Amino acid sequence: MRLSYLAVMSGVCLAVAAPSLAKDKGKDDPVPTPAVFQAVIDCKAIAAAEARLACYDSTVAAMGRAKDAEALVVTDTGAIREARRGLFGISLPKLKLFGGGEEVNEIEGKITAVRSSNDGMAIFVLEDGARWRQTEGRHQFAKPGQTIKVRRASMGGFMANIDGQPGVRVVRMVN
Repeated sequence: MRLSYLAVMSGVCLAVAAPSLAKDKGKDDPVPTPAVFQAVIDCKAIAAAEARLACYDSTVAAMGRAKDAEALVVTDTGAIREARRGLFGISLPKLKLFGGGEEVNEIEGKITAVRSSNDGMAIFVLEDGARWRQTEGRHQFAKPGQTIKVRRASMGGFMANIDGQPGVRVVRMVN
C-alpha cells in the first residue's frame, strides 16, 4: 500500500512539474524550479525506502500548503496555451511566466460586436472579450457571428481577415 502510494505521488509530482522542468529552447534564463517543488524531487535520491517515503510525505504536504497559500501555482500546458492566446496582441515585457514553448502567431474567433471608433474605423469585439481596432485599410462591414482571423504581420503589426475578405491592419485594445 505504501509503495503504491509512493509511486502514484511520484508520478503525479512529475506530471505536474514537467512543463516547468522543461528547458527553454533558445532562451537565456530558464524558469527556476520553486524550492518547495525541488524538495519533492530531491526525495528521489534517498536510498532507504522508509526515509524516502517520509521525505515524500513531508515535502508533498509542504507543497500542498504552498499551493493553498497561493505561494505555488500549478498549471498545465493547455492553460498556458490558452493564456498566451488571450494575451495575443498585447505588448508585455518578456516574462518567463509562461515558460518556453510555442509562440502564438495567429488567433481565430467569432465577432460578437462591432462599433466605430472616433475616427470611423471599426472596433471588433471577439467572443473572448478581446477588442481589436482597425488602424488602416478599407472599411470593414463586419457583423456579429462572422469569423475573424488575426495574425502577426511585418514590423510588429497585426492583420485581420473577416470571413476570408482581404486583410486590414488592426491593433489590440487593452480592455
